[in-house]
Amino acid sequence: MKKLLYSVALLTGFLAATPVIAQSTTAPKMPAGAKEANSNDRFLMQGGQVVLVQGKRPTPLTKNVVLSNGTKINYKSGIVELPGGKITTLKEGDYVRMDGGIVFATPSSAAEARNEPAGSAGTQFQQYVDNRPAPNSAAGVEARLMELNQKISLMGEKIQLLNQKISLMSSAGQRPADTSQLDKQIKALDEKLK
Repeated sequence: MKKLLYSVALLTGFLAATPVIAQSTTAPKMPAGAKEANSNDRFLMQGGQVVLVQGKRPTPLTKNVVLSNGTKINYKSGIVELPGGKITTLKEGDYVRMDGGIVFATPSSAAEARNEPAGSAGTQFQQYVDNRPAPNSAAGVEARLMELNQKISLMGEKIQLLNQKISLMSSAGQRPADTSQLDKQIKALDEKLK
């Protein structure tokens, strides 16, 4: 009888402790004054300083920011240090997403971040325009989808050929591998994709 009472008491003790354990694993609370980050929020270089844009409302920052992926943002200078150690400086209109991705406002800003010479100040880029008429019927939409699916299929074939070429070249050892046949097939696929 004593063993039964002891077992019941022990079981009751375990059951009583379970809710306490479950309660101790709740998510940590956010600091006072902190706001929940939205995936559309961003840190924008505006007027020579970095501001937090939540929705459409910019909020000035008062301290440097470290994102969850380790990206560090200096709110005064716009210097961004990525987790891998690469450092770049935001220009006017550039912004950092909450996931740490950087979006550049201009091509010259992006080129500068890559340490490449930016094009001349008057560089113009041609806008891509699809000259084909928009499909105005279900049959037209179906034809366009079939065309796009065919291109996707061709791209898949090209990826397979490129992977074959990579494996052939990496296993060739000392002598160069003959990839001429694969190169011809890749070139033929490129022509079909145009």
